[in-house]
Amino acid sequence: MKKTICLLPGDGIGPEILAQGVAVLKAVGQKFGHEFCMEEALIGGAAIDATGQPLPDATVETCRKADAIFLAAVGGPKWDGLAPEIRPEKGLLGIRKALGLFANLRPALLLPELAGACLLRADVAAKGLDLIVVRELTGDVYFGEPRGVEVRDGLRTGYNTMIYNEEEIRRIARVAFETARQRNKKVCSVEKSNVLESSRLWKEVVIETHKDYADVELSHMYVDNAAMQLVRDPSQFDVILTGNIFGDILSDEASVITGSLGMLPSASMGASGPGLFEPIHGSAPDIAGQDKANPLATILSAAMMLRLAFQLGAEADAVENAVRQTLRDGFRTGDIMEEGKTLVGCTAMGQKVVERLLAG
Repeated sequence: MKKTICLLPGDGIGPEILAQGVAVLKAVGQKFGHEFCMEEALIGGAAIDATGQPLPDATVETCRKADAIFLAAVGGPKWDGLAPEIRPEKGLLGIRKALGLFANLRPALLLPELAGACLLRADVAAKGLDLIVVRELTGDVYFGEPRGVEVRDGLRTGYNTMIYNEEEIRRIARVAFETARQRNKKVCSVEKSNVLESSRLWKEVVIETHKDYADVELSHMYVDNAAMQLVRDPSQFDVILTGNIFGDILSDEASVITGSLGMLPSASMGASGPGLFEPIHGSAPDIAGQDKANPLATILSAAMMLRLAFQLGAEADAVENAVRQTLRDGFRTGDIMEEGKTLVGCTAMGQKVVERLLAG
């Protein structure tokens, strides 16, 4: 198989962690006989420094021609003083919009090898944590119009619009139900329909869409309760379906209770065209260039790419098994370090995974 991947290293630790993800993909190609052609492009602060814009047209074009997009991280304090419309994060929002990437899939899994890092009480953690948040990605207050800051009655007033139409809700609901069919066939739709009109429409459309998925159990939960339940008993969840702003918050909560943001991948998918795969953590500028970053979330994002973009399930399994074997063998980066384990840097951790992948 021959596939083209657009690489977006971005900012901070981005180039370091992406290099390890690329090394693993090359090892997959070597082991299974695939050819991955990779082309690098600019995004975020790196793009601002080079072109004055966080998302150059050339980057969008390169992404559109690719079979998948592999992104590391964007942003950092260097660009905090810029106008909002040209900050690095606009590059990430822009590429999602340009490619129609409306569905964000973010798994939160507590690996037995890292059970000691879990932030939950031992009795709660013992029940397990294996869920996925399916978040709508191109609507809601992040993109809704009207928006702005103006003077009202002599006071500066900021406003954003939470808005969804029924087709935007229906298509993300289908993604959640299809995802649940590959898991434990349970979807919990999270909204705030006791207060928000947009959430009432959300709930109605999700219920309508569920008629085509009678084999999947559907439940509903208000977002504030969902935030509490994720801490109280995350084992009750399989697939969480929710909108853009609620999903942004809940997926971060679900992931951080596993112990380290450095371990968790994500995928952003559209109706057609290339998907975008990236670790959920930020650019960590405080450790950039020091070989301290954890590349495992990036490597696991590569596994999601293999599975979801290229339908290479066995290859994805091999990557995930190599990560777990590396952890079982006691290797840790600083963010997941435990007593009695071996501390390694970003490059060494990537090499350990490659070695176990090729040996497996």
